[in-house]
Amino acid sequence: MTDNRKACLYALATALLWSTIATAFKIALKHLDPWQLVFWSVATSTILLTIIVIIQGKTGLILSQFKPSYALFLFLGLLNPFLYHVALFGAYDLLPAQQAQALNYSWPMALTLLAVPLLGRKLSIKSLFCCLLAYAGVLIICTRGEFQNLNFSSTPSSRTGVTLALSSTIIWALYWIFNTRSEGDPVVSLLICFLCGLPWIIGATALFSSFWPVSAEGLAAAAYIGLIEMGFAYILWLKALKLADNTAMISNISYLSPFLSLIFITNILGEAIYPATYAGLVMIIAAVLAQQHFSRKK
Repeated sequence: MTDNRKACLYALATALLWSTIATAFKIALKHLDPWQLVFWSVATSTILLTIIVIIQGKTGLILSQFKPSYALFLFLGLLNPFLYHVALFGAYDLLPAQQAQALNYSWPMALTLLAVPLLGRKLSIKSLFCCLLAYAGVLIICTRGEFQNLNFSSTPSSRTGVTLALSSTIIWALYWIFNTRSEGDPVVSLLICFLCGLPWIIGATALFSSFWPVSAEGLAAAAYIGLIEMGFAYILWLKALKLADNTAMISNISYLSPFLSLIFITNILGEAIYPATYAGLVMIIAAVLAQQHFSRKK
């Protein structure tokens, strides 16, 4: 089997794992509040990453990568896993899964916009059009196509959910912008970020919620999220990128995930998928793919 074929298989496996996450979030949030879910999922992922680093014999890299860039890693740990997952899980707690996961896929547009003031990049007319297209899709999803009254949802807290979902895209984009400044093994770097973020999570959970009591179902769901969303999927994705000759092809495969996710959402959670969700999601993904195409041509 060629490396490219292996890369495609790794990317497909990653997309499949990612597609289960929105459903797992909603199941977990039936048993845990967002603070508890952040703590137990991140704790699980931190243990997994530690085991992987030990097995790979890279424990010596933890201090060697942390010391020269400790301020950067402390900031990255604040962004992810702490603030990002607090905002993300808060959004899933308040919104239907289909809306929260679709809004989350607009983060590349947030990255494009933030790169202008933070990295000094210029915003071309084509990039601006892509951003407008993506955020038109966001508006369709948020209002379910009811533009006339800006009806975000039937629940009073939906505006907060939308705000949290869009905030998570900004936090994630910031994380990736500043993450480009870190050097060294990517798995070790991720472990350092999680170790730096864990004290924030412990403090916030103790302040706003509690660690116990939690049900066995909640712990199992949190462990699944920690192992899959924050662990194995990331490792498989790195393998796919490392083996692929054409990273654009691998990136495109990842956009199967939100559409596969809708299958799990409707069949396991029982959510009726709104036509506006399909329309808005197609617009967001089309805008992201177009933006990637224009970026490669520069």
